[in-house]
Amino acid sequence: MIIVDKALQKRHEDKNPIRVGMIGAGFMGRGIAIQIVKSVPGMELVAISNRTIAKAIKAYEESGIDDARIVEKLSDLEDNIRHGKVSVTEQPELICQADGIDAVIEVTGTIELSAQLILKAFEHKKHVIMMNAEVDGTIGPILKKYADEAGVVLTFADGDQPGVEMNLYRFVKSIGVKPVLCGNIKGLHDPYRNPTTQEGFAKKWGQNPSMVTSFADGTKISFEQAIVANGTGMRVGKRGMYGPTVPSGAPLHEVVHQLYPLDRLLEGPGIVDYVVGAQPGPGVFVLGTHDDPLQQHYLNLYKLGEGPLYLFYTPYHLCHFEVPLTVARAVLFGDATLAPARGPLVEVVTTAKIDLKANTQLDGLGEYMTYGLCENYDTARKENLLPIGVANGCRLKNDIPKDQVITYDDVELPQGRLCDQLRMEQLKTFNPELITKTAIQFI
Repeated sequence: MIIVDKALQKRHEDKNPIRVGMIGAGFMGRGIAIQIVKSVPGMELVAISNRTIAKAIKAYEESGIDDARIVEKLSDLEDNIRHGKVSVTEQPELICQADGIDAVIEVTGTIELSAQLILKAFEHKKHVIMMNAEVDGTIGPILKKYADEAGVVLTFADGDQPGVEMNLYRFVKSIGVKPVLCGNIKGLHDPYRNPTTQEGFAKKWGQNPSMVTSFADGTKISFEQAIVANGTGMRVGKRGMYGPTVPSGAPLHEVVHQLYPLDRLLEGPGIVDYVVGAQPGPGVFVLGTHDDPLQQHYLNLYKLGEGPLYLFYTPYHLCHFEVPLTVARAVLFGDATLAPARGPLVEVVTTAKIDLKANTQLDGLGEYMTYGLCENYDTARKENLLPIGVANGCRLKNDIPKDQVITYDDVELPQGRLCDQLRMEQLKTFNPELITKTAIQFI
């Protein structure tokens, strides 16, 4: 966002930096820390929380800061902020509460903990920037409602593919072209991958095997496209999306017009989807239409073809490099990169990765037992399908064969979880007519 650089430079010149706290110091969190400290004038990363304090310290050290102070009390954190000292803590709620912090970057990759911390940040009037499509795709709309009531911004991040898609969508729409598909370009999709098969790749790049698995097995892309749908008003064309595979390296502009049913694109609000194997990858794309013959002529002149579909794409996504831009957009302009526009429209449902036996306790995202599939929200609720964001820790009541979707009727939920309470509040707020008999016990 070009306007952001000058706004940040002004904050730098005025010695009035945006002060940011970050929760999570894993692979992505460390990259964000390096970017803010070394490359973003007008912004300061004043505190990092991580359950392992050594990783928070390491994030600062990799950024060139070797005097981070360990804090356990809110007063000590606030004192450090006032005196220009950076802090690390094992208590993430301190970052959500501290005076002097304008925005919180949430990089935990969790659902339950993330929900608790986001609400705590709202209580203390902090903007929240998420690199957590999983919590956004599970309870994002109700969290957005709480953000609006608190007068703060809740947003997904620039740089990650959903944020890049939304920026491209906004651009395409702003020039008078109607977006009909928001797409994601992937290099691999195999729903049966697990942390064992992905261990080598994860080790090579210093990443978490479960996180890498969620990319490979389709869960992550399902969450990414679900939140794009919720931000744009789009749907999915079918359960799991079309997700065509093309010959590796096939140029997107040569194959994209053959990949999706044209009638599904031209009727209704448009769809979100993906393609495997195309170039430029891993980027994103938007297909749009234009109904003005004169403008169609100009689009053809500008090498976008004769239509009816016009391809726009961004050939890269730079994840942590762009996160500070999201912070600035939220704090300085009240602008969300990507947030739910209304109630949920698409969500990610739980599907058996292997044959599962009764009394099994389901494991987490990117693990051995389940993978996620996009489904239109009204269908998912009418069929009482279990969102994969709340599946971890659920106990199966009966056997589930491989590749079968799992319903609320198939499981016993853990007791007392905030995420389940927020799910029910979300349903009551936006879609009360879809409340099922099984769900009534949570109201």
